[in-house]
Formats: sequence, structure tokens, C-alpha cells
Amino acid sequence: MTAGRSYLAFAAAAFLALLAGAAILAPLIAPWSETAIAGDPWSPWSARNWLGTDSLGRDLLSRLLFGARNTIAIALLATLISGTVGIVLAFAAATFKGWVDQALSRSVDVFMSIPTLIFALVVLSGLGSSIPVLLGTIAFLDSTRFYRLARALAVDVMALDFIETARLRGEGFWWFLRREILPNVRAPLLAEFGLRFSFAALFLSSLSFLGLGVQPPAADLGSMVKDNVNAIAFGLAVPLVPAILLALMTIAVNILVDWHISRDGAPKAGRQG
Repeated sequence: MTAGRSYLAFAAAAFLALLAGAAILAPLIAPWSETAIAGDPWSPWSARNWLGTDSLGRDLLSRLLFGARNTIAIALLATLISGTVGIVLAFAAATFKGWVDQALSRSVDVFMSIPTLIFALVVLSGLGSSIPVLLGTIAFLDSTRFYRLARALAVDVMALDFIETARLRGEGFWWFLRREILPNVRAPLLAEFGLRFSFAALFLSSLSFLGLGVQPPAADLGSMVKDNVNAIAFGLAVPLVPAILLALMTIAVNILVDWHISRDGAPKAGRQG
């Protein structure tokens, strides 16, 4: 691993830490509230509005802070839920095998065969675009991806000799999960977590751009692009600001994932000791 890659990973981590800190402290550091009218629509950058205003005259910097806060929070929670559910079910399938594995794997195959955007549009159109529904929809869709990877990794681990020794000792499912499987597949699962977080943020932004994500007056990065997309016709860069921030966040996460994989490499074949 080169020093240049380490410096790049450090820069990506610093950017993500700064972004997360600004998002968490948005109510304290934002110059305006999320919904306050701070000037005329699409006003240029000024000392009063550092990034100008949006289509309704709201301060763009303040909206950006609150929008990043909502995007990061929803994407992170959805990824945590999907990762937990998908990984636990995958480990159960690899441990118990037989009908448990078949039932879970075939169910996942069915749901993965449905285009994710169409599935989300149907669910959100029927149940509404509340935050719990958004979280549940994104988490459900991503859990199938976690399941596929975690099951493939867990099946390889369960085929190793030390697993048979543990079975003869009478160890149960949770012991296998905590002591045998998880330590040996941690690296690729952490990398997958980073990628899933990026996909969740992009997917949420796509839904918001279509009007089925975070609902007004609340903001997220996707809805900010949607609200200001007409500014492009007037040569204004207002919708590009949240789009660039979303792109930078995704790139930074992927840099960290790539650095993590190159540093840790493949998981060990078996638990030592």
C-alpha cells in the first residue's frame, strides 16, 4: 500500500468527519433555519447568503447542512438495519443449511429479481413517503444484497475443519456467529457496508428527485436538486451544489473502502487459537 493511497484515505476520512460533524451540528451552526426565507429566489452568493438562495429564497448553505444531515442519517440507519438483518439471516442459512437455507435464498432471489426502483415506487406510492417507510424500504432492498455476500462468505467458512470441531463440541448458532464466522468475514462485510451506505444515499436522493423521498419543507440532497433544477436554464449553478456534495461524499466513502480492502486484504481462512 503506497503512502499516496494512505494520504488520500486520510483526506477522505477528514472530509467525511467534517461533513458528519457539520450535519450533526446543523441546528447550531446553520446561519438560517431550514425553512426561513432569507432573500429573493436564486440570489447570488453574498455575505448574507454565502451560497446564495434557492428557488423560494431560502438560504442554500443552511438547506445544504440540513439536507446533508437528513441524507446521512437516513442512509446510515437504513444501512445498519439492512446489514444486521441480511447478515444474521445469511449466517443462519449457512449454519442450519437444508430447508432454512433454501427458503431464505429463494426468497431473496425473488426480491432481487424485482427492479429496486420499481419496487420502491410501488411501496412508497401505496404507503406514503414518511421517514419510517423510506427507512424500511431502503433497508429491505439492501438487506438482500448483504444476504447474498454474507451467505457466500459464511458458506466458505462453515466448510473449514475447525467448524466441524466446534459442532462436535455442541456449539450453538450464536456462538458460531460471534466466534467463528464473523471474525473471518469482517473485512469484506465492512467494505460492503461502505458501498451500501453510498448506494443508500444515492437511492434516497433518486427517490427525492422523483418526489417520493424526504418531503417538503424538510430537505435532503436529492430534493434540493429537484427544487432548483430549473435554475440550470438560467445559467445558475444552484442545483449543482448539493449534487457535487453528494458526489464528493460517495467518492470519499469509496476511497476509504478501497483503502480498507488494500490494507486488510482477504479474511483469514480460519480463526486462530
